[in-house]
Amino acid sequence: MDETRNRILRATCKAVRQYGLDGVRIQNISELAGLSPGALYRYFDSKETLLEACFVDVDKRVAELFDRMGIDWEKVLADPVNAVRTLWLSYFRFWIDRPDETVFYNSFRNTPGFHAFDRARDTSHFQTLAGAMERTKDMFPGLQEINQTILYIHILGTTVMYARCVVEGILPDNERTEEEIFRLLISGLTGFLRLE
Repeated sequence: MDETRNRILRATCKAVRQYGLDGVRIQNISELAGLSPGALYRYFDSKETLLEACFVDVDKRVAELFDRMGIDWEKVLADPVNAVRTLWLSYFRFWIDRPDETVFYNSFRNTPGFHAFDRARDTSHFQTLAGAMERTKDMFPGLQEINQTILYIHILGTTVMYARCVVEGILPDNERTEEEIFRLLISGLTGFLRLE
């Protein structure tokens, strides 16, 4: 990726964390990126396209995390809750370790136009995660009873929201918080994680 474009995307996350999604201006982003607004517009023709590109960039890094994780399917069968906990903890720590991206991603997901954008965008970078979800649903048919959008929001979206609370200091960053959040998330799934 072009280094200047990459710098702009990182500056966008930082600026959104500082000024909020509604308050951020191209001028704020260009200053943090060390560019003039005109130079920034050579890469992105509007604030909207920049925010969308930034979301996709962060989303692709999340997909790369899932690509690297690897799943031990024997452990999933033997102890599904602990297997999910191990995977979830990596996902949660990804966000905790990236406070600017966490605030940006959570803010962008909560915009009124997000769902239309989400339906229209390319998500092929999530092939590994999609394949793992399909295999998990085959292993635990109870998961097929859940509306998949609800399942996605319950685990992925809610995790980002809790991570934002941690990076903003609303919740402490410690093992107890991680365990409580995980227990809250998984309690809604335990009835569906049964072999049939």
